[in-house]
Amino acid sequence: MAKRDYYEILEVSKNATKEEIKKAYRKKAIQFHPDKNPGNKEAEEKFKEAAEAYEVLSNDDKRRKYDQFGHAGMSGGGGGYGGGMTMEDIFSSFGDIFSDFGFGGFGGFGGGSRSSRRVRKGSNIRVKVKLNLSEIANGVEKKIKVKKDIPCDACSGTGAEHGSGHSECHTCRGSGRVTRIQNTILGQMQTASTCPTCQGEGKIITRKCKVCNGEGVVKGEEIIKLNIPPGVAEGMQLAVSGKGNAPRMGGVNGDLLVVIEEEEHPELIRDGNDLIYNLYLSVPDAALGEAVEIPTIENRVKIKIEPGTQPGKILRLKGKGLPDVNGYGKGDLLVNINVWIPKNLTKDEKKIFEKFKESISFKPETDRRDQGFFERMRNMFD
Repeated sequence: MAKRDYYEILEVSKNATKEEIKKAYRKKAIQFHPDKNPGNKEAEEKFKEAAEAYEVLSNDDKRRKYDQFGHAGMSGGGGGYGGGMTMEDIFSSFGDIFSDFGFGGFGGFGGGSRSSRRVRKGSNIRVKVKLNLSEIANGVEKKIKVKKDIPCDACSGTGAEHGSGHSECHTCRGSGRVTRIQNTILGQMQTASTCPTCQGEGKIITRKCKVCNGEGVVKGEEIIKLNIPPGVAEGMQLAVSGKGNAPRMGGVNGDLLVVIEEEEHPELIRDGNDLIYNLYLSVPDAALGEAVEIPTIENRVKIKIEPGTQPGKILRLKGKGLPDVNGYGKGDLLVNINVWIPKNLTKDEKKIFEKFKESISFKPETDRRDQGFFERMRNMFD
């Protein structure tokens, strides 16, 4: 089923400000929050749909690419921008939006409980992938090796030495938050913040893992398969969800951001979805016509040059360009005709061109029109 337009989901215009988008998302998130709609699968899907729309439209770079390429510009090997977001992802990224309304993180309407703590998310990794025109035209599967933070096997990513576990944080008493009361001229004010001792976990490690020193992650690498769609362009960024760095002491992995680079083709020039080829003809070939061979993305083909073809003429080969990233057909191959004028001539060649110079056929059209005009004027007075 086709995805709905992100602006339509949040009910905002394409010119909406970031504040308007945030306000619209907050309204939708509160309306379809799981705590408000327990067991309602339809509400849960709308909740995820709104979060996906907000993830893209609240980010300037993602929004720009979405406005330019639509949903296809958001897709990558692992679902793309916002694609396949879990409830854990949503509360990890946007949990602060619900806190003012008393919602917990994964249930627990009323807030303030352990369930309201935000899930850690690992940092994103950015890599560049270089593609040639053939790969861009057909789409391609690539395997890349990425160095990244991975969960520590010795402690299963918990940061605690095997058999030791965690104990309740003595500062926040397991809540993950500390409350302070201050006296002001307006009376007492209460503020809550993340516990500085346990960093919001509500628990501390009894004995740190010796392998990762309590971090829960170690340096490693992973072979990642990328499915890059046809029609991508230089600078486009695709996201592979969950293939970034693992977070400290458990949580949700970051994303792998794949930036597209194009290899320069030796003969073809890209112009959007069209391709341009500069064809150089000799004077005789342009005058007499000829069958010439030109390159396309996949192979070389022959085209017919009509007699009398002029420099600057453009021949269009329909559908021989690149596919549109949104699936709206293909561009064309434009053959730009240039006539090569030799710089150095032999004596015999000069004689031939002298004969050409005297021939009416080798005079420009304007000269011939002028000559005919003066001939007619002469005849009128003879």
